[in-house]
Amino acid sequence: MIYPEIIEVSEFGNDQMGYLHVGSYKNGLPFEIKRVFWTFDTPNHISRGRHAHHETEMVLFCISGIIKVKTICADGQEFLFTLQGKSNKGLYIPKMVWHEMWYDSPETIQLVVTSTYYEESDYIRSFQEFKSLSEGGKSS
Repeated sequence: MIYPEIIEVSEFGNDQMGYLHVGSYKNGLPFEIKRVFWTFDTPNHISRGRHAHHETEMVLFCISGIIKVKTICADGQEFLFTLQGKSNKGLYIPKMVWHEMWYDSPETIQLVVTSTYYEESDYIRSFQEFKSLSEGGKSS
């Protein structure tokens, strides 16, 4: 089983000039990027995510603010992570991992890179379905 983990991408720069973070396949990211999206203006009381994927792998980056992430793996292992903005660290979420995020303020910005293009059938939006698939030991 592959578990969620914090990964690092390359960082270049200094306090005088600013910084550049670079991630690509074989340079910090465990897959080739097929899709990029970002979320912002999310109220504090809202949780995002609340799903898993049959095939998609993702890396979540916090561009600004703080994001708390809870993951539940197919074997039942749970992990809690905190991502902070202005960091070259992201959270790798393998396929078949339930995830949910909370932002510390509406100014928090999350950037997500994925291993697949968007396909609604890849989403597992019911936690009960996720548990059933996990207990059955397979993903459709």
